[in-house]
Amino acid sequence: MPDNSFQLSAIDITTGSNPEYTILWMHGLGADGNDFVPVVQALDLPEIPIRFLFPHAPQQPVTINSGYIMRAWYDIQHTDFVEQEDETGIRRSQHAIVELIEREDRRGIPPDHLILAGFSQGAAMALHTGLRHPDRLAGIIALSGYLPLAHKIEREAHITNRITPIFMAHGNDDPIVPIELAHASLQQLREYYYPVTWHEYPMEHTVCDQELVDISRWLKTILK
Repeated sequence: MPDNSFQLSAIDITTGSNPEYTILWMHGLGADGNDFVPVVQALDLPEIPIRFLFPHAPQQPVTINSGYIMRAWYDIQHTDFVEQEDETGIRRSQHAIVELIEREDRRGIPPDHLILAGFSQGAAMALHTGLRHPDRLAGIIALSGYLPLAHKIEREAHITNRITPIFMAHGNDDPIVPIELAHASLQQLREYYYPVTWHEYPMEHTVCDQELVDISRWLKTILK
């Protein structure tokens, strides 16, 4: 079989010498790592030396966008997101993200000092990868996203991350990823007793100022 693996390039920003934590933040469909660079300042965490990594998803054709080639963590074939999921693409991106986690470990930031974060498709990858990771993570942030391959999570989730704190948030007017899909993901995670903090905001498929304030407050309870 051909090797379809890839390595992710990433924007690397540190907020102080000798960072103690890494926040690995994945962008949404069609964007790139630059999309969330502004959160470094917006989160307002000057007292904690953090390395922010903003990886770029690979370029690939996306079925829902008429096969147009764009940055995507996996293909999307239907507007409901969960019909005919691109399991191969999801797992390929998972492998590449795990390689970044392992690289951070070699650089001196162990998994329990790393937070997986993402928006939209990036949020889906943060949940998918984080819940399956064999080493305890510091936390997971999933914004305007959902849990992909949800029917496999009970079997595949690693017990190590059953107590990892999760921050989920969504706009109640999101026309791209329906909030009902996020609610279904939230319900499933809570049925398995994951410690999820949930927020809804009066917005569409974006990130708002209050959301960043809430994320910052949540991070301060974890990054100690």
